[in-house]
Amino acid sequence: MSSTTWLHPHLHFRRTAPEGGRRSPVRRLWDRQLDHYPDTGPRYFYLGIVVLASIVLYYEFYVQAAVTPSIIAHYNMTWPFFVNIVVVGNLVGAFASLVAGLADRWGRANLVVYGLLVTGLIILVGMPNAPTMWVYAVLYAVLGFVEGIILVATPALMRDFSPQMGRASAMGLWTIGPVMASLTVALVSSHTLGHLHAWQDQFIICGTAGLALFAIALVGLRELSPGLRDQLMVSIRDRELVEARAAGIDIEEVRRHPWRKVLHLDVIGPSIGIAMFLVVYYTLIAFFVVFMATVFGYSQQRANALGNWIWAFQAGALVVVGILSDRLKVRKPFIVLGVLGSVAMTALFALHTTQASTGYYTFVWILSVLSVFLGFTFAPWLAAFTETVEARSPALTATGLAVWGWVLRLVVAGSLFILPYVVTSMTPLVEHGTQVQALADRYAPELATAAAVDPATLRTLTVDPTDTAAALRAVGEVSAKLRVSPSTAIARLQALASASKQADFQYLQVHGPQVQASRSVAPGEWQRWWWVCLGTEVLLLPFVFLMRGRWSPRRARHDEQEHERMVEEELAALDQ
Repeated sequence: MSSTTWLHPHLHFRRTAPEGGRRSPVRRLWDRQLDHYPDTGPRYFYLGIVVLASIVLYYEFYVQAAVTPSIIAHYNMTWPFFVNIVVVGNLVGAFASLVAGLADRWGRANLVVYGLLVTGLIILVGMPNAPTMWVYAVLYAVLGFVEGIILVATPALMRDFSPQMGRASAMGLWTIGPVMASLTVALVSSHTLGHLHAWQDQFIICGTAGLALFAIALVGLRELSPGLRDQLMVSIRDRELVEARAAGIDIEEVRRHPWRKVLHLDVIGPSIGIAMFLVVYYTLIAFFVVFMATVFGYSQQRANALGNWIWAFQAGALVVVGILSDRLKVRKPFIVLGVLGSVAMTALFALHTTQASTGYYTFVWILSVLSVFLGFTFAPWLAAFTETVEARSPALTATGLAVWGWVLRLVVAGSLFILPYVVTSMTPLVEHGTQVQALADRYAPELATAAAVDPATLRTLTVDPTDTAAALRAVGEVSAKLRVSPSTAIARLQALASASKQADFQYLQVHGPQVQASRSVAPGEWQRWWWVCLGTEVLLLPFVFLMRGRWSPRRARHDEQEHERMVEEELAALDQ
Protein backbone atom coordinates (compact mmCIF):
# COMPACT_ATOMS: atom_id res chain seq x y z
CA MET A 1 0.00 0.00 0.00
CA SER A 2 1.28 3.48 -0.81
CA SER A 3 2.44 5.62 2.10
CA THR A 4 0.12 8.42 1.04
CA THR A 5 -3.42 8.44 -0.28
CA TRP A 6 -2.95 10.54 -3.37
CA LEU A 7 -6.57 11.17 -4.32
CA HIS A 8 -8.15 11.47 -0.95
CA PRO A 9 -11.52 9.77 -0.35
CA HIS A 10 -12.67 12.44 2.13
CA LEU A 11 -12.84 15.14 -0.56
CA HIS A 12 -16.39 15.89 -1.73
CA PHE A 13 -17.09 18.08 -4.74
CA ARG A 14 -19.84 20.44 -5.69
CA ARG A 15 -19.99 23.06 -8.41
CA THR A 16 -19.26 26.52 -7.07
CA ALA A 17 -17.12 29.36 -8.29
CA PRO A 18 -14.34 30.92 -6.29
CA GLU A 19 -14.85 34.43 -5.08
CA GLY A 20 -13.19 36.88 -7.43
CA GLY A 21 -12.77 40.59 -7.83
CA ARG A 22 -10.20 43.06 -6.58
CA ARG A 23 -10.07 43.86 -2.88
CA SER A 24 -9.62 47.35 -1.49
CA PRO A 25 -6.39 48.05 0.45
CA VAL A 26 -8.33 48.24 3.72
CA ARG A 27 -10.16 44.99 3.06
CA ARG A 28 -6.86 43.29 2.24
CA LEU A 29 -5.78 43.90 5.84
CA TRP A 30 -8.34 41.30 6.89
CA ASP A 31 -9.30 39.32 3.79
CA ARG A 32 -6.00 37.59 2.96
CA GLN A 33 -7.19 34.65 0.85
CA LEU A 34 -5.55 33.69 -2.43
CA ASP A 35 -7.83 32.12 -5.02
CA HIS A 36 -4.88 30.75 -7.01
CA TYR A 37 -1.87 28.82 -5.86
CA PRO A 38 1.02 31.34 -5.84
CA ASP A 39 4.06 31.21 -8.10
CA THR A 40 7.42 30.27 -6.64
CA GLY A 41 8.53 33.82 -5.80
CA PRO A 42 5.41 34.90 -3.89
CA ARG A 43 5.17 31.48 -2.24
CA TYR A 44 8.69 31.78 -0.85
CA PHE A 45 7.88 35.31 0.28
CA TYR A 46 4.87 34.11 2.29
CA LEU A 47 6.89 31.21 3.71
CA GLY A 48 9.62 33.68 4.68
CA ILE A 49 7.17 35.84 6.63
CA VAL A 50 5.84 32.76 8.44
CA VAL A 51 9.36 31.68 9.39
CA LEU A 52 10.19 35.18 10.63
CA ALA A 53 6.93 35.26 12.58
CA SER A 54 7.84 31.97 14.21
CA ILE A 55 11.30 33.31 15.14
CA VAL A 56 9.97 36.56 16.61
CA LEU A 57 7.08 35.00 18.50
CA TYR A 58 9.32 32.43 20.15
CA TYR A 59 11.94 35.11 20.80
CA GLU A 60 9.24 36.94 22.75
CA PHE A 61 8.25 33.77 24.61
CA TYR A 62 11.85 32.84 25.48
CA VAL A 63 13.41 36.23 26.22
CA GLN A 64 12.80 36.03 29.96
CA ALA A 65 15.03 32.94 30.16
CA ALA A 66 18.08 35.13 29.39
CA VAL A 67 17.55 37.24 32.52
CA THR A 68 15.69 34.90 34.85
CA PRO A 69 17.91 35.59 37.89
CA SER A 70 17.45 39.34 37.43
CA ILE A 71 13.66 39.07 37.12
CA ILE A 72 13.45 36.91 40.25
CA ALA A 73 15.59 39.41 42.16
CA HIS A 74 13.66 42.43 40.86
CA TYR A 75 10.29 41.15 42.06
CA ASN A 76 11.71 39.25 45.05
CA MET A 77 10.04 36.11 43.72
CA THR A 78 10.50 32.67 45.16
CA TRP A 79 11.88 30.05 42.78
CA PRO A 80 8.64 27.98 42.86
CA PHE A 81 6.62 31.11 42.02
CA PHE A 82 8.74 31.79 38.94
CA VAL A 83 8.54 28.17 37.80
CA ASN A 84 4.77 28.27 38.19
CA ILE A 85 4.64 31.37 35.97
CA VAL A 86 6.21 29.27 33.22
CA VAL A 87 3.93 26.32 34.00
CA VAL A 88 0.74 28.40 33.84
CA GLY A 89 1.91 30.06 30.61
CA ASN A 90 2.26 26.62 29.03
CA LEU A 91 -1.07 25.39 30.41
CA VAL A 92 -2.86 28.41 28.98
CA GLY A 93 -1.03 27.82 25.71
CA ALA A 94 -2.21 24.21 25.66
CA PHE A 95 -5.88 25.16 25.59
CA ALA A 96 -5.20 28.05 23.23
CA SER A 97 -3.83 25.43 20.82
CA LEU A 98 -7.21 23.69 20.87
CA VAL A 99 -8.89 27.00 20.06
CA ALA A 100 -6.46 27.42 17.17
CA GLY A 101 -7.82 24.21 15.67
CA LEU A 102 -10.61 26.44 14.41
CA ALA A 103 -8.05 27.88 11.99
CA ASP A 104 -9.36 25.26 9.55
CA ARG A 105 -12.53 27.37 9.49
CA TRP A 106 -11.24 30.86 10.26
CA GLY A 107 -8.00 30.71 8.33
CA ARG A 108 -4.49 31.07 9.65
CA ALA A 109 -2.97 34.36 8.48
CA ASN A 110 -4.93 36.79 10.67
CA LEU A 111 -4.17 34.71 13.76
CA VAL A 112 -0.47 35.19 13.04
CA VAL A 113 -0.64 38.85 12.01
CA TYR A 114 -2.66 40.15 14.91
CA GLY A 115 -0.98 37.76 17.30
CA LEU A 116 2.25 39.58 16.47
CA LEU A 117 0.59 42.87 17.43
CA VAL A 118 -0.62 41.57 20.80
CA THR A 119 2.65 39.89 21.77
CA GLY A 120 4.73 42.85 20.60
CA LEU A 121 2.81 45.22 22.87
CA ILE A 122 3.00 42.83 25.82
CA ILE A 123 6.78 42.49 25.49
CA LEU A 124 7.56 46.11 24.65
CA VAL A 125 5.18 47.87 27.05
CA GLY A 126 3.52 45.42 29.43
CA MET A 127 6.09 43.13 31.01
CA PRO A 128 8.98 45.62 31.38
CA ASN A 129 6.62 47.97 33.24
CA ALA A 130 4.72 45.39 35.29
CA PRO A 131 4.42 46.94 38.79
CA THR A 132 4.18 43.62 40.66
CA MET A 133 5.09 40.01 40.09
CA TRP A 134 1.39 39.14 39.84
CA VAL A 135 0.88 41.57 36.95
CA TYR A 136 4.00 40.13 35.33
CA ALA A 137 2.57 36.60 35.76
CA VAL A 138 -0.78 37.54 34.20
CA LEU A 139 0.92 39.17 31.20
CA TYR A 140 3.06 36.06 30.70
CA ALA A 141 -0.10 33.93 30.74
CA VAL A 142 -1.63 36.13 28.02
CA LEU A 143 1.59 35.77 26.07
CA GLY A 144 1.33 31.99 26.49
CA PHE A 145 -2.25 32.04 25.19
CA VAL A 146 -1.29 33.85 21.99
CA GLU A 147 1.80 31.66 21.56
CA GLY A 148 -0.39 28.55 21.82
CA ILE A 149 -2.49 29.80 18.92
CA ILE A 150 0.56 30.66 16.83
CA LEU A 151 2.05 27.23 17.59
CA VAL A 152 -0.76 25.80 15.46
CA ALA A 153 -1.32 28.56 12.89
CA THR A 154 2.28 28.94 11.67
CA PRO A 155 3.03 25.27 10.85
CA ALA A 156 -0.42 25.07 9.26
CA LEU A 157 0.59 27.90 6.92
CA MET A 158 3.90 26.17 6.21
CA ARG A 159 2.01 23.02 5.28
CA ASP A 160 -0.39 24.93 3.03
CA PHE A 161 2.44 26.47 1.01
CA SER A 162 4.67 23.37 0.88
CA PRO A 163 3.78 20.18 -1.06
CA GLN A 164 4.66 16.89 0.57
CA MET A 165 7.79 16.42 -1.54
CA GLY A 166 9.26 19.57 0.02
CA ARG A 167 7.58 19.25 3.40
CA ALA A 168 10.62 18.30 5.50
CA SER A 169 12.59 21.28 4.19
CA ALA A 170 9.66 23.59 4.93
CA MET A 171 9.14 22.17 8.41
CA GLY A 172 12.86 22.34 9.01
CA LEU A 173 12.66 26.05 8.24
CA TRP A 174 9.64 26.44 10.51
CA THR A 175 11.40 24.59 13.31
CA ILE A 176 14.28 27.03 12.91
CA GLY A 177 11.82 29.55 14.41
CA PRO A 178 12.07 28.32 18.03
CA VAL A 179 15.76 27.51 17.57
CA MET A 180 16.68 30.84 16.00
CA ALA A 181 14.62 32.50 18.71
CA SER A 182 16.79 30.80 21.31
CA LEU A 183 19.89 31.82 19.36
CA THR A 184 18.62 35.39 19.11
CA VAL A 185 18.00 35.50 22.86
CA ALA A 186 21.52 34.21 23.49
CA LEU A 187 23.20 36.50 20.94
CA VAL A 188 21.41 39.69 21.96
CA SER A 189 21.80 39.12 25.69
CA SER A 190 25.43 37.97 25.52
CA HIS A 191 26.34 41.10 23.54
CA THR A 192 24.23 43.62 25.46
CA LEU A 193 24.07 42.53 29.10
CA GLY A 194 27.57 43.86 29.61
CA HIS A 195 26.43 47.45 29.06
CA LEU A 196 22.62 47.23 29.20
CA HIS A 197 22.35 45.95 32.74
CA ALA A 198 18.60 46.36 33.25
CA TRP A 199 16.66 43.19 32.42
CA GLN A 200 13.87 45.33 30.96
CA ASP A 201 16.17 46.35 28.08
CA GLN A 202 16.09 42.79 26.74
CA PHE A 203 12.28 42.99 26.55
CA ILE A 204 12.34 46.39 24.87
CA ILE A 205 14.69 45.16 22.14
CA CYS A 206 12.53 42.06 21.63
CA GLY A 207 9.20 43.95 21.60
CA THR A 208 10.51 46.44 19.05
CA ALA A 209 11.45 43.58 16.72
CA GLY A 210 7.99 42.06 17.21
CA LEU A 211 6.12 45.23 16.22
CA ALA A 212 8.40 45.75 13.21
CA LEU A 213 7.52 42.27 11.90
CA PHE A 214 3.83 42.92 12.61
CA ALA A 215 3.99 45.86 10.19
CA ILE A 216 5.54 43.63 7.51
CA ALA A 217 3.06 40.80 8.03
CA LEU A 218 0.11 43.21 8.11
CA VAL A 219 0.64 44.19 4.49
CA GLY A 220 2.47 41.12 3.17
CA LEU A 221 1.10 37.86 4.58
CA ARG A 222 -1.52 35.88 2.62
CA GLU A 223 -3.04 32.41 2.81
CA LEU A 224 -4.68 29.93 0.47
CA SER A 225 -8.43 29.92 0.07
CA PRO A 226 -10.23 26.97 1.70
CA GLY A 227 -10.72 25.25 -1.64
CA LEU A 228 -6.96 25.19 -2.23
CA ARG A 229 -5.66 24.44 1.25
CA ASP A 230 -8.20 21.68 1.93
CA GLN A 231 -6.62 19.44 -0.70
CA LEU A 232 -3.65 17.14 -0.68
CA MET A 233 -0.73 18.48 -2.72
CA VAL A 234 2.11 16.01 -3.14
CA SER A 235 4.38 17.97 -5.50
CA ILE A 236 4.38 21.42 -7.08
CA ARG A 237 3.37 19.74 -10.35
CA ASP A 238 -0.04 19.14 -8.74
CA ARG A 239 -0.78 22.87 -8.88
CA GLU A 240 -2.96 22.78 -12.00
CA LEU A 241 -4.99 19.86 -10.72
CA VAL A 242 -5.43 21.41 -7.26
CA GLU A 243 -6.74 24.65 -8.76
CA ALA A 244 -9.05 22.74 -11.10
CA ARG A 245 -10.58 20.80 -8.22
CA ALA A 246 -10.76 23.75 -5.80
CA ALA A 247 -13.99 25.15 -7.20
CA GLY A 248 -15.79 21.87 -6.65
CA ILE A 249 -14.89 21.08 -3.05
CA ASP A 250 -17.77 20.98 -0.59
CA ILE A 251 -16.01 22.86 2.19
CA GLU A 252 -18.63 22.21 4.86
CA GLU A 253 -18.71 18.50 4.12
CA VAL A 254 -14.95 17.92 4.39
CA ARG A 255 -14.83 19.83 7.69
CA ARG A 256 -17.70 17.99 9.32
CA HIS A 257 -16.87 16.20 12.61
CA PRO A 258 -13.26 17.45 12.70
CA TRP A 259 -12.28 15.99 16.07
CA ARG A 260 -13.79 12.62 15.23
CA LYS A 261 -11.59 12.48 12.13
CA VAL A 262 -8.28 13.34 13.78
CA LEU A 263 -8.55 11.84 17.28
CA HIS A 264 -6.95 8.54 16.37
CA LEU A 265 -3.95 6.69 17.72
CA ASP A 266 -1.73 7.64 14.78
CA VAL A 267 -2.30 11.34 15.63
CA ILE A 268 -2.48 11.22 19.44
CA GLY A 269 0.34 8.70 19.96
CA PRO A 270 3.06 10.55 18.01
CA SER A 271 1.95 13.81 19.67
CA ILE A 272 2.59 12.28 23.09
CA GLY A 273 5.87 10.77 21.90
CA ILE A 274 7.36 14.00 20.54
CA ALA A 275 6.17 15.97 23.58
CA MET A 276 7.99 13.56 25.89
CA PHE A 277 11.06 13.62 23.64
CA LEU A 278 11.26 17.41 23.84
CA VAL A 279 11.30 17.63 27.66
CA VAL A 280 15.09 18.03 27.54
CA TYR A 281 14.78 20.78 24.92
CA TYR A 282 12.26 22.80 26.91
CA THR A 283 14.28 22.36 30.09
CA LEU A 284 17.28 23.88 28.31
CA ILE A 285 15.09 26.66 26.90
CA ALA A 286 13.59 27.62 30.26
CA PHE A 287 16.34 26.96 32.78
CA PHE A 288 19.72 26.61 31.04
CA VAL A 289 20.97 30.00 32.23
CA VAL A 290 19.80 29.29 35.79
CA PHE A 291 21.38 25.82 35.69
CA MET A 292 24.77 27.06 34.53
CA ALA A 293 24.68 29.99 36.97
CA THR A 294 23.83 27.96 40.07
CA VAL A 295 25.78 24.75 39.38
CA PHE A 296 28.85 26.07 37.54
CA GLY A 297 28.86 29.71 38.62
CA TYR A 298 28.45 31.16 35.10
CA SER A 299 27.32 34.74 34.73
CA GLN A 300 24.15 35.38 32.73
CA GLN A 301 26.29 36.71 29.90
CA ARG A 302 28.60 33.67 29.81
CA ALA A 303 25.72 31.18 29.98
CA ASN A 304 23.99 32.91 27.08
CA ALA A 305 27.25 32.86 25.11
CA LEU A 306 27.30 29.08 25.52
CA GLY A 307 23.74 29.06 24.18
CA ASN A 308 25.01 30.71 20.98
CA TRP A 309 26.83 27.48 20.09
CA ILE A 310 23.92 25.21 20.96
CA TRP A 311 21.25 26.97 18.96
CA ALA A 312 23.48 27.80 15.98
CA PHE A 313 24.33 24.12 15.50
CA GLN A 314 20.68 23.12 15.83
CA ALA A 315 19.57 25.68 13.25
CA GLY A 316 22.10 24.30 10.77
CA ALA A 317 21.02 20.72 11.49
CA LEU A 318 17.36 21.55 10.80
CA VAL A 319 18.17 22.89 7.34
CA VAL A 320 20.42 19.95 6.47
CA VAL A 321 18.04 17.24 7.67
CA GLY A 322 15.10 18.85 5.88
CA ILE A 323 16.96 18.80 2.56
CA LEU A 324 18.19 15.23 3.08
CA SER A 325 14.76 13.95 4.10
CA ASP A 326 13.09 15.49 1.04
CA ARG A 327 15.83 14.26 -1.29
CA LEU A 328 15.60 10.69 -0.01
CA LYS A 329 11.80 11.04 0.39
CA VAL A 330 11.74 9.35 3.82
CA ARG A 331 11.24 10.66 7.37
CA LYS A 332 11.34 7.71 9.75
CA PRO A 333 15.05 6.75 9.45
CA PHE A 334 16.04 10.32 10.35
CA ILE A 335 13.69 10.35 13.34
CA VAL A 336 15.17 7.12 14.71
CA LEU A 337 18.74 8.33 14.12
CA GLY A 338 17.92 11.57 15.91
CA VAL A 339 16.42 9.79 18.92
CA LEU A 340 19.35 7.40 19.34
CA GLY A 341 21.89 10.22 19.00
CA SER A 342 19.95 12.41 21.45
CA VAL A 343 19.87 9.62 24.03
CA ALA A 344 23.64 9.09 23.74
CA MET A 345 24.49 12.80 24.05
CA THR A 346 22.03 13.39 26.91
CA ALA A 347 23.75 10.57 28.81
CA LEU A 348 27.15 12.14 28.16
CA PHE A 349 25.88 15.55 29.28
CA ALA A 350 24.37 14.09 32.46
CA LEU A 351 27.66 12.41 33.37
CA HIS A 352 29.58 15.70 33.02
CA THR A 353 27.16 17.81 35.07
CA THR A 354 28.48 16.39 38.35
CA GLN A 355 32.10 17.10 37.44
CA ALA A 356 33.05 20.59 38.62
CA SER A 357 36.12 20.48 36.39
CA THR A 358 34.08 20.26 33.17
CA GLY A 359 35.28 23.08 30.95
CA TYR A 360 33.34 25.57 28.85
CA TYR A 361 34.31 24.03 25.52
CA THR A 362 33.52 20.53 26.72
CA PHE A 363 29.97 21.73 27.25
CA VAL A 364 30.10 23.43 23.85
CA TRP A 365 30.72 20.25 21.91
CA ILE A 366 28.47 17.98 24.00
CA LEU A 367 25.48 20.31 23.88
CA SER A 368 26.06 21.27 20.23
CA VAL A 369 26.04 17.63 19.11
CA LEU A 370 22.97 16.99 21.28
CA SER A 371 21.20 19.92 19.61
CA VAL A 372 22.09 18.52 16.16
CA PHE A 373 20.41 15.20 16.98
CA LEU A 374 17.37 17.00 18.42
CA GLY A 375 17.06 18.80 15.08
CA PHE A 376 17.48 15.55 13.15
CA THR A 377 14.48 14.22 15.05
CA PHE A 378 12.00 17.06 15.06
CA ALA A 379 11.99 18.43 11.49
CA PRO A 380 11.29 15.03 9.83
CA TRP A 381 8.84 14.20 12.61
CA LEU A 382 6.78 17.34 11.96
CA ALA A 383 6.77 16.62 8.22
CA ALA A 384 5.64 13.04 8.86
CA PHE A 385 3.01 14.20 11.35
CA THR A 386 1.37 16.66 8.93
CA GLU A 387 1.37 13.94 6.27
CA THR A 388 -0.27 11.56 8.74
CA VAL A 389 -2.97 14.14 9.47
CA GLU A 390 -3.46 14.74 5.73
CA ALA A 391 -4.07 11.02 5.31
CA ARG A 392 -6.98 11.44 7.71
CA SER A 393 -8.24 14.63 6.04
CA PRO A 394 -6.27 17.32 4.15
CA ALA A 395 -8.89 19.85 5.28
CA LEU A 396 -8.12 19.36 8.98
CA THR A 397 -4.41 20.09 9.20
CA ALA A 398 -4.86 22.80 11.83
CA THR A 399 -7.11 20.52 13.86
CA GLY A 400 -4.44 17.82 13.88
CA LEU A 401 -1.77 20.36 14.78
CA ALA A 402 -4.05 21.60 17.58
CA VAL A 403 -3.99 18.11 19.10
CA TRP A 404 -0.19 18.15 18.93
CA GLY A 405 0.04 21.66 20.40
CA TRP A 406 -2.32 20.77 23.23
CA VAL A 407 -0.42 17.62 24.16
CA LEU A 408 2.96 19.36 23.84
CA ARG A 409 2.06 22.24 26.12
CA LEU A 410 0.45 19.94 28.72
CA VAL A 411 3.56 17.76 28.84
CA VAL A 412 5.87 20.78 29.04
CA ALA A 413 3.79 22.33 31.82
CA GLY A 414 3.70 19.06 33.73
CA SER A 415 7.44 18.42 33.43
CA LEU A 416 8.35 21.95 34.49
CA PHE A 417 5.95 21.71 37.43
CA ILE A 418 7.64 18.49 38.58
CA LEU A 419 11.20 19.80 38.15
CA PRO A 420 11.40 21.81 41.44
CA TYR A 421 10.42 18.67 43.35
CA VAL A 422 13.28 16.77 41.73
CA VAL A 423 15.81 19.62 41.96
CA THR A 424 14.89 20.88 45.44
CA SER A 425 18.22 22.67 45.90
CA MET A 426 17.28 25.34 43.37
CA THR A 427 15.06 27.29 45.78
CA PRO A 428 17.84 28.51 48.13
CA LEU A 429 20.34 28.83 45.27
CA VAL A 430 18.09 31.01 43.12
CA GLU A 431 16.58 33.02 45.95
CA HIS A 432 19.74 33.60 48.00
CA GLY A 433 22.72 32.32 46.04
CA THR A 434 23.64 35.53 44.24
CA GLN A 435 23.30 37.68 47.36
CA VAL A 436 25.22 35.20 49.48
CA GLN A 437 28.07 35.08 46.96
CA ALA A 438 28.27 38.88 46.79
CA LEU A 439 28.35 39.19 50.57
CA ALA A 440 30.87 36.36 50.86
CA ASP A 441 33.20 38.27 48.55
CA ARG A 442 32.69 41.49 50.53
CA TYR A 443 33.31 39.87 53.91
CA ALA A 444 35.99 37.42 52.82
CA PRO A 445 38.55 38.53 55.49
CA GLU A 446 35.96 38.38 58.27
CA LEU A 447 34.78 34.93 57.16
CA ALA A 448 38.36 33.67 57.06
CA THR A 449 38.85 34.95 60.60
CA ALA A 450 35.66 33.30 61.81
CA ALA A 451 36.69 30.00 60.20
CA ALA A 452 40.03 30.11 62.06
CA VAL A 453 38.38 30.30 65.48
CA ASP A 454 37.06 27.22 67.24
CA PRO A 455 33.22 27.30 67.06
CA ALA A 456 32.89 26.91 70.84
CA THR A 457 35.24 29.84 71.44
CA LEU A 458 33.35 31.92 68.87
CA ARG A 459 30.02 31.19 70.58
CA THR A 460 31.48 32.18 73.95
CA LEU A 461 32.69 35.52 72.60
CA THR A 462 29.36 36.13 70.90
CA VAL A 463 27.58 35.76 74.26
CA ASP A 464 30.25 37.56 76.35
CA PRO A 465 32.77 39.68 74.38
CA THR A 466 34.59 40.50 77.67
CA ASP A 467 35.57 36.88 78.37
CA THR A 468 39.38 37.29 78.56
CA ALA A 469 40.20 33.58 78.37
CA ALA A 470 38.06 33.08 75.26
CA ALA A 471 39.55 36.20 73.67
CA LEU A 472 43.11 34.98 74.27
CA ARG A 473 42.25 31.57 72.76
CA ALA A 474 40.73 33.28 69.73
CA VAL A 475 43.81 35.46 69.22
CA GLY A 476 46.06 32.42 69.42
CA GLU A 477 43.92 30.41 66.95
CA VAL A 478 43.76 33.23 64.38
CA SER A 479 47.48 33.94 64.74
CA ALA A 480 48.40 30.27 64.27
CA LYS A 481 46.00 29.31 61.47
CA LEU A 482 46.28 32.48 59.40
CA ARG A 483 49.99 32.96 60.20
CA VAL A 484 49.67 36.55 61.36
CA SER A 485 51.01 38.41 64.38
CA PRO A 486 48.93 38.64 67.59
CA SER A 487 48.30 42.36 66.98
CA THR A 488 46.99 41.60 63.48
CA ALA A 489 44.88 38.79 64.90
CA ILE A 490 43.35 41.21 67.42
CA ALA A 491 42.56 43.71 64.63
CA ARG A 492 40.89 40.99 62.57
CA LEU A 493 38.80 39.82 65.52
CA GLN A 494 37.68 43.40 66.14
CA ALA A 495 36.70 43.72 62.46
CA LEU A 496 34.75 40.45 62.76
CA ALA A 497 32.94 41.74 65.85
CA SER A 498 32.04 44.96 64.05
CA ALA A 499 30.85 43.14 60.90
CA SER A 500 28.73 40.70 62.90
CA LYS A 501 26.50 43.59 63.98
CA GLN A 502 25.61 44.50 60.38
CA ALA A 503 22.45 43.23 58.67
CA ASP A 504 24.34 41.99 55.61
CA PHE A 505 26.64 39.84 57.69
CA GLN A 506 23.68 38.45 59.61
CA TYR A 507 21.98 37.64 56.27
CA LEU A 508 25.12 35.81 55.26
CA GLN A 509 25.19 33.86 58.51
CA VAL A 510 21.53 32.85 58.15
CA HIS A 511 21.48 31.86 54.47
CA GLY A 512 25.12 31.05 53.80
CA PRO A 513 25.09 27.51 55.26
CA GLN A 514 21.84 26.70 53.40
CA VAL A 515 23.26 27.92 50.09
CA GLN A 516 26.49 26.04 50.65
CA ALA A 517 24.60 22.82 51.41
CA SER A 518 22.41 23.27 48.32
CA ARG A 519 25.45 23.79 46.11
CA SER A 520 26.84 20.47 47.23
CA VAL A 521 23.69 18.53 46.26
CA ALA A 522 22.50 20.54 43.21
CA PRO A 523 24.72 18.76 40.63
CA GLY A 524 23.42 15.36 41.71
CA GLU A 525 19.79 16.50 41.67
CA TRP A 526 20.16 18.05 38.23
CA GLN A 527 21.86 14.90 36.99
CA ARG A 528 18.81 12.93 38.15
CA TRP A 529 16.63 15.25 36.07
CA TRP A 530 18.80 14.77 32.97
CA TRP A 531 18.38 10.99 33.37
CA VAL A 532 14.62 11.56 33.47
CA CYS A 533 14.92 13.51 30.21
CA LEU A 534 16.85 10.64 28.65
CA GLY A 535 14.05 8.26 29.59
CA THR A 536 11.40 10.49 28.01
CA GLU A 537 13.43 10.70 24.78
CA VAL A 538 13.22 6.94 24.31
CA LEU A 539 9.41 7.04 24.51
CA LEU A 540 9.17 8.52 21.01
CA LEU A 541 10.54 5.40 19.26
CA PRO A 542 7.46 3.12 19.35
CA PHE A 543 5.20 5.88 18.04
CA VAL A 544 7.30 6.32 14.89
CA PHE A 545 5.78 3.09 13.56
CA LEU A 546 2.27 4.60 13.69
CA MET A 547 3.10 7.47 11.33
CA ARG A 548 2.70 7.58 7.57
CA GLY A 549 5.73 7.35 5.35
CA ARG A 550 8.18 4.85 3.95
CA TRP A 551 11.36 3.50 5.53
CA SER A 552 12.90 2.75 2.14
CA PRO A 553 13.90 5.58 -0.28
CA ARG A 554 13.40 3.19 -3.20
CA ARG A 555 9.78 2.50 -2.29
CA ALA A 556 9.18 6.20 -1.64
CA ARG A 557 10.41 7.03 -5.16
CA HIS A 558 8.08 4.39 -6.57
CA ASP A 559 5.16 6.03 -4.72
CA GLU A 560 6.08 9.39 -6.22
CA GLN A 561 6.18 7.97 -9.75
CA GLU A 562 2.80 6.32 -9.24
CA HIS A 563 1.35 9.61 -8.01
CA GLU A 564 2.67 11.51 -11.04
CA ARG A 565 1.07 8.96 -13.35
CA MET A 566 -2.31 9.35 -11.62
CA VAL A 567 -2.11 13.16 -11.77
CA GLU A 568 -1.41 13.07 -15.51
CA GLU A 569 -4.39 10.77 -16.03
CA GLU A 570 -6.73 13.03 -14.05
CA LEU A 571 -5.51 16.16 -15.85
CA ALA A 572 -6.05 14.42 -19.18
CA ALA A 573 -9.58 13.54 -18.10
CA LEU A 574 -10.26 17.19 -17.13
CA ASP A 575 -9.14 18.36 -20.59
CA GLN A 576 -11.60 16.12 -22.36
